[in-house]
Amino acid sequence: MKILVLYAHPVETSFNAGLHRMIVEQLSEVGHAVDDCDLYAEDFDPRLTRAERLGYHDQRGPSDAVAGYVERLQRAEALVLSFPVWNYGYPAILKGFFDRVFLPGVSFKLVDGKVQPTLHNIRKLAAITTYGGSRFRAMLMGDPPRKIVKRMLRATIKPGAPVSYLAHYSMNLSTDETRKAFMTKVAATMDQF
Repeated sequence: MKILVLYAHPVETSFNAGLHRMIVEQLSEVGHAVDDCDLYAEDFDPRLTRAERLGYHDQRGPSDAVAGYVERLQRAEALVLSFPVWNYGYPAILKGFFDRVFLPGVSFKLVDGKVQPTLHNIRKLAAITTYGGSRFRAMLMGDPPRKIVKRMLRATIKPGAPVSYLAHYSMNLSTDETRKAFMTKVAATMDQF
């Protein structure tokens, strides 16, 4: 399977960086073709420009600033997101990827003013993430990242596609044991992906 891994963390020595490396290694070891998109390493610009917003509903083309990313997304058969949750949301660089790449004509089309999902090439979706705070605190805030993956992204990809969301909560209080247990869980999920 062709898998696009979207990774969003700026520090190469972080726990998230270790998770990202393990995700790519596990998926590759079991025979998947992995397109590893490290948004920071690729210096992805998350800012939607004025021109992009004005042309948001226009037909996409090879001259678009994000055409290469659109092609990568459309070639993928599965999507794995690897990111930390900051301030109860996505890192700005990943949010900007959604804003600039998940476009009309790419991830959805408008028909008579109604949205119709079009990313049916994506047959599996997984999100691997970390939270500084507890699951309870995330729930009190509505847990926007989880809802976007489990609801919005799920609605955009192939209907009925499996979606998994693996989160290590309370990173601020984590131990070697809790981090190791989470990495084991993620490795097992990637082995079966």
